[in-house]
Amino acid sequence: MRNLSLFLLAILLASTSVAQTIEVCKTCPISTLKDAISQAKEFDTIVVKKGTYKEHSIIVDKPLTIIGENYPVIDGELKGEIITITADDVTVDGLFIINVGTSYTEDYAAIRVRRSKNFVIQNLVLEKLFFGIYIEKSKDGKVFHNKIIGDALEEYNSGNGIQLWYSNNIQIEQNYVEHVRDGIYLEFSDNCLIKNNVSALNIRYGLHFMFSNDDIYQDNTFENNGAGVAVMFSKKIKMYNNTFKENWGTASYGMLLKEINDAEIIGNTFEDNTIGINIEGSNRIIYKHNNFSNNGWAIKVKGACYANTFTENNFLYNSFDIAYNSNVNDNVFDKNYWSNYTGYDLDKNGIGDVPYRPVKLFSYIVNRTPETIILLRSMFIDIIDFSEKVSPVFTPDDLLDNNPLIKKITW
Repeated sequence: MRNLSLFLLAILLASTSVAQTIEVCKTCPISTLKDAISQAKEFDTIVVKKGTYKEHSIIVDKPLTIIGENYPVIDGELKGEIITITADDVTVDGLFIINVGTSYTEDYAAIRVRRSKNFVIQNLVLEKLFFGIYIEKSKDGKVFHNKIIGDALEEYNSGNGIQLWYSNNIQIEQNYVEHVRDGIYLEFSDNCLIKNNVSALNIRYGLHFMFSNDDIYQDNTFENNGAGVAVMFSKKIKMYNNTFKENWGTASYGMLLKEINDAEIIGNTFEDNTIGINIEGSNRIIYKHNNFSNNGWAIKVKGACYANTFTENNFLYNSFDIAYNSNVNDNVFDKNYWSNYTGYDLDKNGIGDVPYRPVKLFSYIVNRTPETIILLRSMFIDIIDFSEKVSPVFTPDDLLDNNPLIKKITW
């Protein structure tokens, strides 16, 4: 009899612990997301029916799955932050969140994850925002397939689309971000994967790294941003198969590298940028299988860049292939294809018999006196470039590709 009682008690406890589904709608017993969270038990599922819910300062403080049905609208009415997650094991899926409050002292976000792990933020549409998705001091999460559309006009009064701060092992995949300050921003965030995102038309950067290590970003498109992508004060970053295009402006570039060490830049396309890559204080980086096409400068190298290797890249119809602000070179250029190469291949082995010197004197002059760019297509420039090629004085004497390829490389 005692065993039977224990068995029945176990069944009763199990039945009470089974996760429940709570519905939210205007005519339901529970009509707000806040009330649903308050009444839910851990690991319950909340289904928000189609409609408009005027709520803000929603705190998710227990493990829950929140699912929107037909994209219900959560309208923050510009009163502050809208959803803040403070628990582990939370999923938010399928909501349309609008009207985040704007503040000059608080970084209000459409959805914030704070000190959480094992979270999933997916299939959201965020509009009329300050910050979009803000991840802070969290780990082991996924930000997947969200659409973030801001209306930023100036840097000082706008926020970022997706921001990570002191967060590790976060996957950011298949998101679309536009018209914010920085599309995706990482600071002190390691071992993150940023993949298959589109970040376009943002005021400052499509992607911005600061003090973040061992991250991978691949298969992303960064297009028509104020200054493309900035990777700064970080190490062991892998950058694979991304597209950087149409980042134009007097201080713009496809990618800025500043104080970056031991990185890999492989298989990327830099097309129609003012500067493809602007490099400063960056060392031991592998540049391989990249296409630099129709840029003003394909690569601009500033001071303190050592032991970098540029191999098997295509340099196609750039105004300048390489620019240096020094006549000292410690980097290796080998087996690249240069569309401006005019040498010959008598032994038909696919490698030019004459080394190629990619740094032109005119590039050196423009670096020091930008106004001279108006002379770009003149005969005078051809003459001075030829004279520097014959007897280098201002450009690095040992910056040569000794094995320039005759044909464009295909992979």
